[in-house]
Amino acid sequence: MTDITAADATLAPAAAKPATKPARPYFSSGPCAKPPGWSADKLSAESLGRSHRAKIGKTRLAYCIDLMRELLNLPETHRIGIVPGSDTGAFEMAMWTMLGARPVTTLAWESFGEGWVTDAAKQLKLDPTIVRADYGQLPDLGTVDFSNDVLFTWNGTTSGVRVPNADWIPADRQGLTFADATSAVFAYEIDWTKIDVATFSWQKVLGGEGGHGVLILGPRAVERLETHTPAWPLPKVFRLMAKGKLAEGIFKGETINTPSMLAVEDAIFALEWGKSLGGLNGLIARSNANAAALNKLVEERDWLGHLAADEAARSTTSVCLTVEGADEAFIKSFAALLEKEGAAYDVAGYRDAPAGLRIWCGATVETADIEALGPWLDWAYATAKAA
Repeated sequence: MTDITAADATLAPAAAKPATKPARPYFSSGPCAKPPGWSADKLSAESLGRSHRAKIGKTRLAYCIDLMRELLNLPETHRIGIVPGSDTGAFEMAMWTMLGARPVTTLAWESFGEGWVTDAAKQLKLDPTIVRADYGQLPDLGTVDFSNDVLFTWNGTTSGVRVPNADWIPADRQGLTFADATSAVFAYEIDWTKIDVATFSWQKVLGGEGGHGVLILGPRAVERLETHTPAWPLPKVFRLMAKGKLAEGIFKGETINTPSMLAVEDAIFALEWGKSLGGLNGLIARSNANAAALNKLVEERDWLGHLAADEAARSTTSVCLTVEGADEAFIKSFAALLEKEGAAYDVAGYRDAPAGLRIWCGATVETADIEALGPWLDWAYATAKAA
């Protein structure tokens, strides 16, 4: 077959490339951008090559825990420990050790929430009550029965939807609240009196390394652990109890398995950086400024929109955007153009989410780089359409 081009056919003119690129084009929603000024040679190396059970290892792990407590404004009533398996490992550790004592309600409005639905229903076979909403929406939180244990994501990383606050959680609840807060901590105020279990990983708002999770337990969660024996076997890396009591050492730096001390030192760097900004308020302010800058770009372009229509429930970290007329192939081409030019990395939406863009606006991103991204989005959109 021969391709024939009409004599009067013309090619669309190539869009002009912007003159200025973001200085740090790292907009991935995990692992996220390193803190400004980061370099590997700035990490303390004294603990490397040493046992994590040696004095230096225990001291650095405990220091990391203390910094997390300080930046999160975490009350002394809540324990904080470093555990294996990133946020997923931490959340599943909580599920496997504490669920089964009460009925369970699982909330899902994005991919990771659906993962906890699968764990509760198919792996633990708990027949949970499932409260769902489509991508970009929150379910009706007023329908949640808090006589049940309740599982939810504070910030839906793949949908750009967050719970605005903890007002929907009653103080006199009977069940436990389990919050997957991995893209929320260090970016939002969290009412810890309403949270019994929270989990996160350093690779999100802190821009740390992967592989390690953080587990936060309130006093009601500890009571559950000490009064409830799960009906299923527990892998060694999930065991939080020793001789009928909480293994307190886990929450003082005595990890269940061998941690990467290099990853710990990297987290300490990020935490100290956050402290230098004024702590949680400084981190929140940076994230809010980034989200506001991105929102301005969206408002200036009729082909861009927010997947989360309700501003009150819109994430200020993992901001998910719609692109007019885009399908998965278009977004793949769009993101590839930006990556090839070194203008923006990893901005395609999550694979299970509606086709669109996802721009990380957490505190480790510079607002100037969000602002510089706008003309490049225009260029990539015009170039992809012309193609």
